[in-house]
Amino acid sequence: MTGGQIAALIAAGAFAVLVVFLIVMLLKITKVLTQVTQTVAEANKSVTVITEDVDILAKEVEGLLNKANVLLDDVNGKVANLDPVFKAAGDLGESVADLNAASRNLTTKVSSVGKTAAKATMASKISASALKFYQNKKQTTDKES
Repeated sequence: MTGGQIAALIAAGAFAVLVVFLIVMLLKITKVLTQVTQTVAEANKSVTVITEDVDILAKEVEGLLNKANVLLDDVNGKVANLDPVFKAAGDLGESVADLNAASRNLTTKVSSVGKTAAKATMASKISASALKFYQNKKQTTDKES
């Protein structure tokens, strides 16, 4: 064998090793691509399911929001109807306070009248006693004369 044949044999061997290496690499890349394809397919399915679930949830949330708005309108209407009740209760409280003040004033006046009446009664008794004393004195003086 000549030097050229040995070099060709080495080149052919190197080429065969390169081809085997490329085949192994292509097989590995194919496996990876298959896994990536499966992952992408599963991701697409997941996105589809999630999209459907989100659509369902969005409809549910919209229904809940509508019900909440109706409930809030109802509560606002009832609160508006209760406003006059609270105003009347406040007015009633003021009226009761005024009545208490008037009762205190009346009690004070009646007490004052009671004291004045007691004084007048005492003055009347003293006057009656003085009148009796004067009449008795006058009768005694008339009899002596």
